[in-house]
Amino acid sequence: MKRHSPAMLATVLLVGLALTPIHAQAPSQLFGTWKLNVSKSKFSPGPPPKNMTITYSPAGFGMKIVVDLTPAEGASQHWEMRPMFDGAEHPVTGNPDADTISIKRISDTKGESTLKKKGGKAMTVNVRTLAPDGKSMTIETTGTNADGKPRHDLAVYEK
Repeated sequence: MKRHSPAMLATVLLVGLALTPIHAQAPSQLFGTWKLNVSKSKFSPGPPPKNMTITYSPAGFGMKIVVDLTPAEGASQHWEMRPMFDGAEHPVTGNPDADTISIKRISDTKGESTLKKKGGKAMTVNVRTLAPDGKSMTIETTGTNADGKPRHDLAVYEK
C-alpha cells in the first residue's frame, strides 16, 4: 500500500476546498415564489407588466429560476434558467430578450445577474436585494429594452 505524505493530503484538501464555491451559493431565504407588487414598482420607460412571479429553487452550486410574466401587451411568457455562481453564461429559455444569464453573489442579501442575447450583447444587469426579514425583495434592472432604448426598472416582490 502506498502512503501519501501529510503535505500532499493537505494540498489535495485545500485545492478541493478552493474549487468548491461554498460561499457562492444563493441565500436560503431567496428560495420560494415571489410575486411582483406592481403598485410599489417603477418601470421606465414602462408600461409595467400585468403580473409577474419568480420562483427560485436550489440546484447544485446555483439555482433554478422560473419566471412567469404577463406583459402589458402580448402573450404570457414562461422563462427558465439554471445559472451557477461560476462566472459562466448559462442558457435561458422562453425569454425573447435574452439567451444567456450569468450570476454572481455580492453579499448575503445581494446578487447580480447579467442577461445577454446571442453574440454576447448585454441586454440588462439586474441587482437583487433581499430585505433583512426575507419577506420582500427588490430587483433593479438597467440596460436596454427590445427596441434598444434605455431601461431602468425598480421592481418590488413579496413572498
